[in-house]
Amino acid sequence: MRKGFTLLELIIVIIIIGILATLGFTQYSKMIEKGRMAEANSVLGNIRTMEKAYELEHGTWGDLAAVGLGDLPAGNCSSKYFFQYGVNTGAGTATANRCTGSGKTPNIKAGGAYNITVDFENGTLQGGP
Repeated sequence: MRKGFTLLELIIVIIIIGILATLGFTQYSKMIEKGRMAEANSVLGNIRTMEKAYELEHGTWGDLAAVGLGDLPAGNCSSKYFFQYGVNTGAGTATANRCTGSGKTPNIKAGGAYNITVDFENGTLQGGP
């Protein structure tokens, strides 16, 4: 009597492994995007802190360069960041817009790009995927 697996058993195992790999990859992509969002929230928190200090010293809000954060990508996306950052001094807000070019497509629902905004006065965050 021969010992071994039948072709049907091998096919079933391969299908199960494929399903598990697909589910794992999907969850991995979502976790990566959450990490990128956490980075944006952290940078926006730093911008808010710097803006509050600038406002206490000068009586008005300043742009990214004025508050000491000029290395952040304001107009274009850079290879270092997955977001581009901007400050609206009139509204007292900072915004992080998700970059979509250069292989930085968001791993979220189709249609993709999103932004996150922080208010300097109360620190509330709005937006996301």
